[in-house]
Amino acid sequence: MALDSDANLNSLGFAKPPAETRVVVAMSGGVDSSVVAAKLADEGYDVVGVTLQLYDHGAALAKKGACCAGIDIHDARHVAEEKGFPHYVLDYENIFQDAVIDEFADSYLAGATPVPCIRCNERVKFKDLLETAKDLDADCMATGHYIQRKTGPNGPELHSAEDANRDQSYFLFSTTPEQLDYLRFPLGHLPNKDATRAMASEYGLAVADKPDSQDICFVPDGDYASVIEKLRPGSAEPGEIVDHEGNVRGTHNGVIHYTIGQRRGLGIGGLSTPLYVVRLDVDAKQVIVGPKEMLTTRVIPVREINWLGDEPFESRAEWHVAVKVRSTRPPHDAIIRPTGSDTAEIELLTPETGVSPGQACVFYDTESSRIFGGGWIWRGY
Repeated sequence: MALDSDANLNSLGFAKPPAETRVVVAMSGGVDSSVVAAKLADEGYDVVGVTLQLYDHGAALAKKGACCAGIDIHDARHVAEEKGFPHYVLDYENIFQDAVIDEFADSYLAGATPVPCIRCNERVKFKDLLETAKDLDADCMATGHYIQRKTGPNGPELHSAEDANRDQSYFLFSTTPEQLDYLRFPLGHLPNKDATRAMASEYGLAVADKPDSQDICFVPDGDYASVIEKLRPGSAEPGEIVDHEGNVRGTHNGVIHYTIGQRRGLGIGGLSTPLYVVRLDVDAKQVIVGPKEMLTTRVIPVREINWLGDEPFESRAEWHVAVKVRSTRPPHDAIIRPTGSDTAEIELLTPETGVSPGQACVFYDTESSRIFGGGWIWRGY
């Protein structure tokens, strides 16, 4: 049942008492999802906590700064025990390997800069876990993501979080309308993370002061290259560093050690003009470098588009929106020109630097906090 303005609906949008409303809470073991679970339990909802084990439990215990690690499973279970609701740990190791880790490795080897957190939300948390929630006869599934679900004239809409510094819309653009109808995000309206921690203290949660997770969960130290080498032995083959005119400027010990826009660590100092990585040629084992202006991009091809607008995507020749091409960058004005049901050409009104294949391009309304979906950049320039 969709959320609306009916005063008889409970806080999750259902016309029945909280005690008769079952909600599965996706619990990562961090403060955000723990607060969501505690809040809903405190309000009297029939809460069921679910935590995903995404990699070997014993190995995960040693991983600091990663979500869904061994200590996080323990913390999630402890919150459930404190608040008196059932908690389950589901073994998703094989699913996570197939749906997220393998593609991450293959995309990186192809010269792209993948965003595995988006694929995890899309293919694991909001797909398999959501179906599990339905199997448990839950009315909805709640998460600790900082994003908002609002009701518009045509149904649920996805909106940026109230706190722009915590907004996770870039990582949730692929949420479909059907998924959005079932999902709830109780923290999206909060002014800042301090408010979340204050709630955690109010509920007496031991995780109130727990640090936020850092890096990709299976790359906790940020060393992408070493993980790729373990996943794909022999992938770090040496080659040449070549400038945009074809001149050999040096050598490298593997394309996987470089990313588009990189300047430091190239080992080709002493130049009058700084050079940046502008392209990766995996087949030729070449890192191509050039001046900064070569990183500037105005037109971006995007595919696998998830459209969340009210009108069909191809009903217009152009959509005037704002887009974000990196999670750390603000949205900038752009024009979307559909080239198919899920493909488009994006014209950036202000050119961006360092646009890379494998990153997401997320669409935002220029006049509100609404998100119109997004797609994947498949060829930088």
